[in-house]
Amino acid sequence: MWMIIFLLLPFLGLAYIGWHVWTLVPLPAVWRITLIILGVASFLLIFANFGRATDKLPLPLARLVYDVGNSSVFVLLYLVIIFLLLDLGRLVRLIRPEWLHQNFAISACIAIGLFVLFLYGNTHYYNKARVELHLTSDKPLAKPMKLVMLSDLHLGYHNPRRELARWVDMINQEKPDVVLIAGDIIDGSMRPLVEENMAEEMRRIEAPVYACLGNHEYYTGEPRAQQFYRDANIHLLRDTFALVGDLCIIGRDDRTNLHRKSVVQLKSQISARLNGTLSSERNLKSQTSKYSILLDHQPYHLERTERAGIDFQLSGHTHYGQVWPISWITKRIYECAYGPYQLGKTRYYVSSGMGIWGGKYRIGTRSEYVVATLE
Repeated sequence: MWMIIFLLLPFLGLAYIGWHVWTLVPLPAVWRITLIILGVASFLLIFANFGRATDKLPLPLARLVYDVGNSSVFVLLYLVIIFLLLDLGRLVRLIRPEWLHQNFAISACIAIGLFVLFLYGNTHYYNKARVELHLTSDKPLAKPMKLVMLSDLHLGYHNPRRELARWVDMINQEKPDVVLIAGDIIDGSMRPLVEENMAEEMRRIEAPVYACLGNHEYYTGEPRAQQFYRDANIHLLRDTFALVGDLCIIGRDDRTNLHRKSVVQLKSQISARLNGTLSSERNLKSQTSKYSILLDHQPYHLERTERAGIDFQLSGHTHYGQVWPISWITKRIYECAYGPYQLGKTRYYVSSGMGIWGGKYRIGTRSEYVVATLE
């Protein structure tokens, strides 16, 4: 029932916007009809993206269809907000009813306001934030380590190879010891990644790369996603771990896999290898002599990581809502929707992502990468 309501909401929003466009815009009827048809058609393009019809189009046209269709969702959101505010103002008599009928000034203000807002959102998306994080360990380290941590690259039609090349340059400029990616490297379709040979670009990273799967790798088709990881020299940790110097890097399979291992099961496997015996849950915290980092794409049940004695968890997935006011919704859904967090001795960082899904806009949020120093 809730899913049906959720799917109906965009179409109710389209009807609401269409009615306001019809009554507000001071143009002949044929032009108002044209505007409404273009708006609806732009929104319907999103189904071509979901249905992978874009894979049959020439690459430049497929990119255009992807950008227009997915961007229309955000335009729809802000038009609904604007018209709701105007209607509220009319109800409380702050706005006169005739102002919302065939009014050039208000129509122009809405159009210009939206243009400025989305121009800002697009420019802000490309300005990647560099987040510094200082981690301390009570476990022995041969030397301090520098980690670059990312999530949600969403490589695809809207994040092409030239954008990935810029990100790789940012990573290499940091000269990290290890690069960690918390899932959703791939957006959906493998076609743009293959045609642009993005795996070759990923191989330019001048440090070992470890990553877990995200839900979008499952949308892509998990076997094809794994092949891309191999081609890109990314060490995929799927319910397993790797020992890298004084680090123990653990990668959980995505929550999409209902049969993935629990954090406690993974930590028990590590303890068994390091100490030669399988430990009970209450003894896990004292069993591992290496600093442990968990890569888990979706930040649910954070307390389980703390109970297992993990030192640090990196997650993504939330995008921090990507645009306001969706960021308010993610804050209600997740215990930690964005940024640093701590439970007991376990520290967390939930990244808003380096890339983005859909239209390339950041409004009230930011795209980022994390540079962590472990001492």
